[in-house]
Formats: sequence, C-alpha cells, structure tokens
Amino acid sequence: MIDVDGTLVPTTGEKKAGMSLSYKGVWGYHPLLVSLANSREPLFIVNRPGNVASHVDAAIWIDKAIALCRPSFEGILVRGDTDFSLTRNFDRWDGDGVHFVFGYDAKRNLVEIAESLPDGAWRPLAWRAKYEVSTTPRFRRDNAKEAVVRERKYTNLRLVSGEIAEVAYRPAACRRPYRLVIVRKNLSVERGEDWLWDDWRYFVYITNDASLSAAKVVRQANERCDQENLIAQLKSGVGALRVPVYDLDSNWAYMVIASLTWTLKAWFGLTLPPQVDHDDIVRMEFRRFVFAVMLLPCQVVRRARRLVLRLLAYTSRARLLFRSMEATARLGFT
Repeated sequence: MIDVDGTLVPTTGEKKAGMSLSYKGVWGYHPLLVSLANSREPLFIVNRPGNVASHVDAAIWIDKAIALCRPSFEGILVRGDTDFSLTRNFDRWDGDGVHFVFGYDAKRNLVEIAESLPDGAWRPLAWRAKYEVSTTPRFRRDNAKEAVVRERKYTNLRLVSGEIAEVAYRPAACRRPYRLVIVRKNLSVERGEDWLWDDWRYFVYITNDASLSAAKVVRQANERCDQENLIAQLKSGVGALRVPVYDLDSNWAYMVIASLTWTLKAWFGLTLPPQVDHDDIVRMEFRRFVFAVMLLPCQVVRRARRLVLRLLAYTSRARLLFRSMEATARLGFT
C-alpha cells in the first residue's frame, strides 16, 4: 500500500533559496512524501517551494514508487486524499494492474447524482470501532465538552447517522467508468437544547478495486490518515522534515539523509519474527525506540582479532537486538 501526501515545513529564515509563501501564509517548503504503508517506510521525499500545490509532479513519484515496489509485492494499492485524484493517470494505472483508492471532491454534479439515488441504493454505514475491548467494556464518562457547548448555547454539530451508496462514474479525463463510493452523513445542527436543522454532507471516494466492498473502500481511505503519524515522526521524532541549510536542494538532501534513520528502524523491525515484536517496533515512536533499543549501556573490549561488546544492564528490549542480529546474519549480512 503506497500512501502519498504533502506537508508544509515552515522556516523563519529569510535567505533560504527556493522557499516561498504557502496558501496558509507561512514561508517555507512543501515536500511531497510517498511512503509504504505496510512498514511505514518513506520511499521518496521530494522537496518543493512552499507555494507548490500538493499534487504537482505527484504522478511521477507515484510511478517511481510503483516500479520500486512491484518486484516485491503481488499487488499494489495507491492511496491519497482528494488532491491526488489525478484522473489523467487512472486509465494508465488501471491498465498496469495497479489498484487505487482516492478521495474525490464532492462537486455539485456528484452531489446531484447522490441526491437522485433512490432510497434503496443507500444502506447504513457501520463505523469501525477505534479498538477492540480485550476484557470488559468500561463505563463511559459524561462528555464535559458537549455539556459546556450546550450550556453556553454554541452551535453544535452532532452526527446522527451515516449511509453509503455506490455508482459507476467516468471522470472527464478517463475512457472508462470507475467505482464511486458516496458516504452521506446526517449532521444535526443544534444550539443549546434546540434543534435547528439537519445538514446532509457528502464524502466521495473513487477506486478501481473490485475486490473491496464499499465499506472497505471507505476504511482504506480512512486508514491512509495513518501517514499523518509518519509525517509527525519525521518532523519531531527524527527531525528529518526540517530546513537547517541554505537552499531547496541542500534541504532536500538533508530530509532524505535524516529520514534514513527512520528507515533503519523500520528495517530493524522487519527482521524480527512477525509473531514476536514485528509490529511493535515498526509502529514504535522514534524517541522511544532510541531509548528502549539503541541506548543500551555497553562495554567495548578489544581482543586479538575480536571485538567484544558486553551489555552492562539487561533490559526487556535487549533481546530484540540479539534476534535482529541473528536474522540479519541469516540474510547473509555480517
């Protein structure tokens, strides 16, 4: 699963060549991140001026990511938000056997299509639980925030229901139709204890994957948001998405070099058995990984033709280091 998104990297510097003013009024750069969702591994980081739109040249780097991943995976799914619904590439990707799930702008013509659907075309959308309860459900406390909103008679939006439907739709730049999944949410607009009106909002997704149900298409689109956590780690944990040097290209090189530390962490997790600590390391925050696995007190002893490393204090994470070294040795690395 290949995820793609852009993020703003601000700077207070005034002499950094290549920076520009973003649509948010912030000076800086606007790098594009193409990552592998399976291992949360950055595939490509492309630095761009701050005024560049998210989708600019995105298809070029998506194609490079597809070519990079194709030898190692049986199937490829590309995910992105509405900015990356690059309809001119849909037919080419579909003909190449690449699946995609993108958000799609709910423009007026699509809203009219949704409103013209018969009632029988809509079915309730079951929201996926945020987590599974392993013991017994706990008592839910009262929502203090909502109580304040009602007491002070602020305008409040409350989700009443959600429904889902599916139609075939051919974008203007495509030669064939694709699956258009439409989510209709009924939001109750309230003020204090008074109901004002029902606000119907539409969210649209487009895909060529016939193996996914309509609900799973929405779930795939929502799970793509996990890339925001990767971006946060590259910004604050690793410190890769920063601009400490003097121009666009040098900052681009800095981003790529610094992101390799996160890639090495992902590879470290991939060398571990999946049933043990595979996902734990892959999803672990970088600072926690450094303190738990890397910063181990060790004594270095030089002997004849041999270097001995003695751990001075054993931790529960130290065994992961040994397992990774064994797995790396089996792969032919020393």
